[in-house]
Amino acid sequence: MKKLLFQFDTDSQASVFDQVVGYDGGADHVVPYARVTPEQIGALVEGAIFTRAPKDKKNTALFLGGSDLAAGEALMSTIQGRFFGQFRVSLMLDSNGANTTAAACVAWLSHGRSLRGRRAVVLAGTGPVGQRVAAMLALEGAEVCITGRQLERTHAATQAMAARFGVEVAALAAPDAQTRAQAVSRAQIVVSAGAAGVVLLSQAQWCDLPQLELLADANASPPAGIEGIEMADRGVLRHGKTCYGPLGFGALKLALHRACISRLFEQNDLLLDAREILAIAKQMIP
Repeated sequence: MKKLLFQFDTDSQASVFDQVVGYDGGADHVVPYARVTPEQIGALVEGAIFTRAPKDKKNTALFLGGSDLAAGEALMSTIQGRFFGQFRVSLMLDSNGANTTAAACVAWLSHGRSLRGRRAVVLAGTGPVGQRVAAMLALEGAEVCITGRQLERTHAATQAMAARFGVEVAALAAPDAQTRAQAVSRAQIVVSAGAAGVVLLSQAQWCDLPQLELLADANASPPAGIEGIEMADRGVLRHGKTCYGPLGFGALKLALHRACISRLFEQNDLLLDAREILAIAKQMIP
């Protein structure tokens, strides 16, 4: 029985990255669809859930991708509404790589330590990765604040996290270097999740902060989002702070993505979203 992974992408072209990892994760065939919307998903889901006997349904799985996390969440909700009884297949959400990237980052930040009660700031936290990092840190018990250029948009992101995960995340407008420096001045954890090519925090702004313990930068394109962190840092001490660069936790992100795809084919009722993917990531760190 062939393992079939149907890739539902909300963008105009289905991600090649996700197709490659789909194969590397164990799928025999990856079938990509682009521009998928909740309005058209019904027939695609029915084709997946009605075609194989109950014992064989685990060999069909669905992967939701694309650059728009909200659109991916809408697809997931619609798909789950189409499932009933044994007529369901395993499903994974990883729009913009947000779940696997954030889970790898937070798994390393929490490795060997508790984050409960620690003050965490996610710079540029309104994007897909930033929102997922913030939600996962909050689920780990941290007191989390995200920053953004516009308070209204930043507040809307925290409301979305509260609705989806039941976590409280604070919102702060920090459109420039000075306000970002103020935002991290009391933080024990700082994560940068901004766009490529933007330095959000200079080395001078964090190197002498006595309470700061952990830093992570998710930007894989130079320059670094947090100046002074090297791309391959994985638990490297810099100015007395433990640092993680995008390649430092990126190896776990890729391994995690593959592992999640593999697990989709172990049963027909697995749902992999933020909580589940974070739990897998934490198990994968030796």
